[in-house]
Amino acid sequence: MCGIVGLFLKNPKLNKSLGSMTASMLYEMRERGPDSAGFAVYQSSNVPEIKITLLDQSGGVDFSALVTAIEAAFSCAVEARIVHNHAFLRTNADGAEIRRWIIQKHPEITVLSVGHSLEMVKAIGDPKNVMADYDLSGYHGSHAIAHTRMATESAITTAGSHPFSTGSDTCLVHNGSLSNHNNVRTFLQAKGESFQTENDSEVAAGYLAWRMRSGDSLQQAIDCALQDLDGFYTFAIGTREGFAVVRDPIGCKPAIIAETEDWVAMSSEFRAIATLPNVAQAKIWEPEPATIYSWEH
Repeated sequence: MCGIVGLFLKNPKLNKSLGSMTASMLYEMRERGPDSAGFAVYQSSNVPEIKITLLDQSGGVDFSALVTAIEAAFSCAVEARIVHNHAFLRTNADGAEIRRWIIQKHPEITVLSVGHSLEMVKAIGDPKNVMADYDLSGYHGSHAIAHTRMATESAITTAGSHPFSTGSDTCLVHNGSLSNHNNVRTFLQAKGESFQTENDSEVAAGYLAWRMRSGDSLQQAIDCALQDLDGFYTFAIGTREGFAVVRDPIGCKPAIIAETEDWVAMSSEFRAIATLPNVAQAKIWEPEPATIYSWEH
């Protein structure tokens, strides 16, 4: 069920190839998730503005009017780039406040991501078409995670598609299922977390965002997640500085990691990693259950 990939570039000379390398990996995961696909790309972390990615679920959102409303509500300037049913905003205003405002005022819009470096896309359809429609190969950056979905417990909708993000520059893709996500959701909502779907993976993303907002490092947040999140899962987690991979204590869901001097990659199957340059020189291993693997710039 589902396919996940992650790519972290250790050599900045490869940054212009991040999108094409990620696309080649995601292409190999189409059969594990033919229903929909999504990707999260981390670009320059030195951008002073906040970037906000929006998804129009209804097909009728007037993004120009929305930008005008945001500018009036927050006394700020907003620059917008529209690609199909996605809007990529830039502003100097508080991204978390804008996220809360949109969730409250415009339930027909999903706030996919907020942060200085993160942009996110997700859409229904053949992953090959999603990648082409949103030009994944054209993206530059330092690291990315992506997902192809096979719907097993819910309808084929963008609400079920991955990645999920509730905190600044933090996101997650997930192969598996959580058994206690309703209880964790209720707990996190009492702590001020805002959710936009009923998906268990969004709860996992919200849990990590809450822990890190509370002062945890990524390592500490994942350590706590291993105790508090019940179920079978492989997570690939993106942050502004890097990415991490973790499997549940039983190690039910597949994962493989490879590392060279230039890059680190993970996937549900080796065939995705086999597309990368100099893979013959890579150290390749299966991650151990309940063990955190992480890389940062």
